[in-house]
Amino acid sequence: MRIFSKFSLTLIATSTLVLTGCQQYTQPQAPSVSQIPEAANNFNLQGKIGVKTPGQSGSAFFTWVQQQNEFDIELSGILGVGKTQISGTPGQVTLNSAKTGLIQAETPEELLERATGWQAPITHLVDWVQAKPATTQAKISKDENNRPIQFLEDGWTVDLSYNAQAQLPNKLILKQTLESGQENRITMVIQNR
Repeated sequence: MRIFSKFSLTLIATSTLVLTGCQQYTQPQAPSVSQIPEAANNFNLQGKIGVKTPGQSGSAFFTWVQQQNEFDIELSGILGVGKTQISGTPGQVTLNSAKTGLIQAETPEELLERATGWQAPITHLVDWVQAKPATTQAKISKDENNRPIQFLEDGWTVDLSYNAQAQLPNKLILKQTLESGQENRITMVIQNR
């Protein structure tokens, strides 16, 4: 239970991401769902997330509702054990669970660091789950269907996997290589969109 508690903090902060050879990025000819303004940053995801760092590991089920710059994420273990709620609006992010109580911060990154001591560009997840780079500096590799399959961005390698001809990924693996040669790894499996 203690590992799950530490992990749930990491997952929660990671989920808070909601706020807010590589090839050069080129816009596809036909707009994808993620490029249509009405659909951008409005989604509802369900799945499982796992976090592995040199010091801890764990997993949880998640439900993530994103409405533009506002979000609600619920994390829970098997059979709903260890439920954690993360909510955010611009300038205020909160994490609430029975184990930690209420933790507040201005940004998801600050919340993650406060809860776990770990730093990560978690706001990028909003874009990454939509198969979009989060910054103009991202290096992007694409598959034969012109779908992004890897982003190299802000010190992270993000590998995206797709079901058949789907335009949005069903799995993301985020890896950050540490100076020690070890890595931080986040695996997100999206079961429902």
